[in-house]
Amino acid sequence: MRVSHDFSAEFDDDNLIARAGLVPVMALAESAGLSGLVKEHVSVAGTPGANATVKVPSLVAGMVAGADSISDMDLLRHGGMGRAFTECRAPTTLGTHLRGYTFGHVRQLDAVASRLLSGLAERVPGLLAGADQVAYLDIDDTIRATHGYAKQGAGYGYSGVKGLNAQVATLSTPLAAPVVAGIRLRKGSSASAHGAAKLISESLAAARKAGAGGLLTVRADSAYYQQPVVAAARRGGAYFSLTARMNPGVVAAISRIPETAWVGIKYPQAIWDEDEQRWVSDAEVAEIPYTAFTSRKQAEHVAARLIVRRVKRLNPTTTGGEQDELLAAYRHHAVFTDSPLGMLEAETSHRDHAIVEQIIADLKNGPLAHLPSGRFTANSAWTVLAAIAFNLTRAAGALASRFHAKARAATILSQLIAVPARIANRARSWRLHLPRNWPWQSGWETLFNATSATSSP
Repeated sequence: MRVSHDFSAEFDDDNLIARAGLVPVMALAESAGLSGLVKEHVSVAGTPGANATVKVPSLVAGMVAGADSISDMDLLRHGGMGRAFTECRAPTTLGTHLRGYTFGHVRQLDAVASRLLSGLAERVPGLLAGADQVAYLDIDDTIRATHGYAKQGAGYGYSGVKGLNAQVATLSTPLAAPVVAGIRLRKGSSASAHGAAKLISESLAAARKAGAGGLLTVRADSAYYQQPVVAAARRGGAYFSLTARMNPGVVAAISRIPETAWVGIKYPQAIWDEDEQRWVSDAEVAEIPYTAFTSRKQAEHVAARLIVRRVKRLNPTTTGGEQDELLAAYRHHAVFTDSPLGMLEAETSHRDHAIVEQIIADLKNGPLAHLPSGRFTANSAWTVLAAIAFNLTRAAGALASRFHAKARAATILSQLIAVPARIANRARSWRLHLPRNWPWQSGWETLFNATSATSSP
């Protein structure tokens, strides 16, 4: 492809917008109750001209449009955006609004996020397709690196990177891509499982309200192998599936598994073994009853199943301990669970926990690319708004097409939201003129028609 002519350029079109997809997306947000929820639950006192019902949707709209910092909110104030939307606010105004948040206001935003998820699930049935039968709540955390000395709460965590720690709980089904059921920003030095029990309890409640009325399982890695996590899952009426730490009790239980109990499995798609640093296409699986957390008082002991997958080592080693023969030839991965699924199905289901990493990557590639303020509470509010924007983007994709229902957030942005359009008014009827032969026209029109009372653009 080559440039066909010599061009000149002028930024002079008052009717052109670069993010026409925001029109149906924000219409969807309104139909799901975003402004009403903000008006009911968020009251930021003491901030000059505080008007959360305008500023919170503006921040969400900016994030949906691709903003990852306060200055990027100027995306909302170009060309004909003032005709397409009312009360667009300047980045400085939005930044001042965020800095007025306290921890209590962040919790108010959490209430908005959970209720909006329910509204979106009701408005977009495909958003959580199959949740009335089977659903999974996955929890994990990540470090968002920061630089300099101005960020409150920044510190060095388990990764050795200086930053702030975001803990994320996602809700997914075998038929639907994950959405964010709960999110917390924490100090950078926080342990992975710090506050996990509370986040799980609140996320399970949000999941139930959103329609996850069937078999619901909480999945997490070994950092969350703790009694409070199990207790929170059970209080919320969910099963649990946790990667077990290879402590002496777990190792002893594995050693008691008879050789005849191991069942060979072959993976349709190879899986990556972090410890062996190679792809694995076959393994063996067995299970044994196990009681965990026996160092705690009797009432807090948890009896369930230990499902173990073992993979042959390429270079067998010796440990010199009692379990020398057990550990020399195989690499063992244990899952502690009370899932009612069969052994092989439960083991396969647990490995799908890695889906939460996709959401974390999407968030860090989007609104959480930066944490814009020096104030911890402002960054906490920004994090919750990022989750709201992500769920709204996911709902828009689910309305548009089967492909976009499971597409990455960046794909939905580039194909459905970042579409240029010219605004025209003819006979008192507003119209968007979009590019001819847009490759994803069908999905865009489906989204537009599903969120608008007008005919297709």
